[in-house]
Amino acid sequence: MKLLIKNGRIVDPASGRDERADLAIAAGRIVAIGKVSADFHASRTIDASGLVVAPGLVDLAARLREPGHEHEGMLESEMAAAVAGGVTSLVCPPDTDPVLDEPGLVQMLKFRARNLNLAHVYPLGALTRNLAGEVLTEMAELTEAGCVGFSQAEVGLKDTLVLHRALQYAATFGYTTWLRPNDAWLGNGVAAKGPLATRMGLSGVPTVAETIALATIFELVRDTGARVHLCRLSSAAGIELVRRAKADGLPITCDVSIHNLHLTDVDIGYFDAAMRVTPPLRQQRDRDALRAALADGTVDALVSDHTPVDEDAKTLPFAEAEPGATALELLLSMALKWGGEQGLALPATLARVTSAPVAVLGDALGSLAASAGRIVEGGIADLCVFDPESRWTVAPSALRSQGKHTPFGGYEVAGRVQCTLVSGAVAYERPTAAA
Repeated sequence: MKLLIKNGRIVDPASGRDERADLAIAAGRIVAIGKVSADFHASRTIDASGLVVAPGLVDLAARLREPGHEHEGMLESEMAAAVAGGVTSLVCPPDTDPVLDEPGLVQMLKFRARNLNLAHVYPLGALTRNLAGEVLTEMAELTEAGCVGFSQAEVGLKDTLVLHRALQYAATFGYTTWLRPNDAWLGNGVAAKGPLATRMGLSGVPTVAETIALATIFELVRDTGARVHLCRLSSAAGIELVRRAKADGLPITCDVSIHNLHLTDVDIGYFDAAMRVTPPLRQQRDRDALRAALADGTVDALVSDHTPVDEDAKTLPFAEAEPGATALELLLSMALKWGGEQGLALPATLARVTSAPVAVLGDALGSLAASAGRIVEGGIADLCVFDPESRWTVAPSALRSQGKHTPFGGYEVAGRVQCTLVSGAVAYERPTAAA
């Protein structure tokens, strides 16, 4: 199908393009930006007047819940949620059931996702077998199967020797290791350590759980030269350590979730289980530090940390409720909210969910590396067309994800996706009668 998107504001953070122009698509690729040839005959024309045409969003942390957790999310529902949120590429952690530690499991997941013709899925392979922290997986075989990196997900590595060997191996072959900095012994609480957790009688996760893990990771990176991506930072102290490590030239990148970017421990209120997320919500000074670090580039990318949870697992006392929140459909709006509050221009805001995540993934994207997260002639047409002025209220029951729990229920936000294109095909289009 040939598509023509007319009169849209084309914003491409990677190139600095920000102009009102037409965009022509054929055979899944962008064939013209601006002046479209008179002999281009579109099968369909999309009027983007008043809308922004941006690269499809790239989310570095989204659990699809398959295999093993289908009661919390099916691949069909979560991929539908992704494109409804303008997300055209996403990275999924390996903590499925069974764990993504065998090539066959990775190939099955990619095959299922590819057949849905929705977003591109990039799995992370398990760093150790069954995430047990004892025996390294066959990283080379998992990479051939389609893994873009290796992770322990939320399972901390207690044995530093195993982590050291993993980083040595990864460095040898140029793989990236994705680690959430959380000390395995100190990080087992349910809320951020502080006055509020103490008053509520909740077990606390101290800031040092993050900083001790970061210090260990940085020393091992210095020794091995391995590339490490730090997942979902949560503290001001952690941000300062990352800033110093980057200044020292260590090959590290990092991200923060929309929950930690916008919320604090005070939002837990009266034991609201919707606020039970990982890492836990910290104090306002931590949130402010995360927001500033994302703006100045210390933090590379913003992620949804999409983790759908079923009703039974959330309707429990706060300390017993399963951590997680539905977020794929909120990534764009929460990015725009942050960017507006920081006084950033639209291209700078969108960069944190498009070109910057692609830079984190690098060569692991393979043939898509040259065009993912950007709008370029000849590139794959992964696009998000949205109305930056359209305001809408987050209604959990209306979300397409199978999980309906989000800390942002009832929030009024701006930025509504009108159309999502994946490889030149319309993967989502907002119903005109929708509120």
